[in-house]
Amino acid sequence: MTDTNVPRRGASSRVRLLTVLGVAGLGVAIAAWVWLGNPGQAKECPVQEAAATAIGDAAVGELAALNGTGEGRGYATLAFKDASGKAMTIADFKGKALLVNFWASWCVPCREEMPALDAIATKYNSDAFMVLPINLDIGEGGLEKAQGFLDENQFANLPLYADNTFAAFERLKQQAVAVGLPATLVLDENGCELAVLQGPAEWNSPDGEAVIEKLIELGA
Repeated sequence: MTDTNVPRRGASSRVRLLTVLGVAGLGVAIAAWVWLGNPGQAKECPVQEAAATAIGDAAVGELAALNGTGEGRGYATLAFKDASGKAMTIADFKGKALLVNFWASWCVPCREEMPALDAIATKYNSDAFMVLPINLDIGEGGLEKAQGFLDENQFANLPLYADNTFAAFERLKQQAVAVGLPATLVLDENGCELAVLQGPAEWNSPDGEAVIEKLIELGA
């Protein structure tokens, strides 16, 4: 007589295998859900395909590496400090389209790009637009190095804003927006991302001016 209470090794193994595969499949599904985006999760900004395309189409020549995005990423809560140590966020500049440039004094391409950014700021900074440089020098003496570089070059319209925690840029890395310095975000008047540039560019050029003018036109 066969004892029906004796466990069958093969069946047990199959159950364990199916359980493992089920858990693995769930993990893959969750990863895909996160990677592709949760359709039920509200974005910080609306998708702005038309505006991003307009910026992207204007970005030619010296600005050809600028990519129109407009996928709904927003940076109103992105935090940093001014030269006095006052806490600020992008939301403090609401109403202005922004060219947010992340830089560091040890970054050679950043240093080379700064004169062009200052020239663009001098020409276009207004109630409708602003070049917003955010320094990422960290460690002891980081802010002093950054301020020293700005003072040495006597930039007229590049004030010191800084995030010596590096948290702001880590956010960009986590979202696969940028991986190195310099990096520039083109934001609308609500802090919503319209375009991203990884690396330096000659902003003080007809190509750079065309991008800025298109950005200001979109917000008019």
